Amino acid sequence: MHDLESSGVWPSTSRVTFPAVNVWQGPDAIAVTAELPGIEADNVEISVKGNVLTVSGERKAPAIPEGARWHRNERGYGKFSRAIRLPFAATDDKVEARMINGVLRIVVSRPEETKPRRIDVKAA
Repeated sequence: MHDLESSGVWPSTSRVTFPAVNVWQGPDAIAVTAELPGIEADNVEISVKGNVLTVSGERKAPAIPEGARWHRNERGYGKFSRAIRLPFAATDDKVEARMINGVLRIVVSRPEETKPRRIDVKAA
């Protein structure tokens, strides 16, 4: 779902996926960063269901003075939602999120039972 594009608020030539994200995996967690310039942390929702992390929210339309008109309006606004498939199932209590300077950083800790374990081989 990508309401910003379908709402007609994005310029028709734009096929940008919003928000842009980076995802990487370490042995104990997955980290996701999302660029959310101009969006307050209160306007962002994060949820995890099974192995899907969802980031959604809304960028409010900018206010312009009465009688003014846009000369250029390239920044989209409206509701957005991004679903990111994780390589393991997680729960909300294993998710931490922090927004700094318009960049949302999410860390999803891997449950102990899904971490790879070394199996010792016994000699006969």
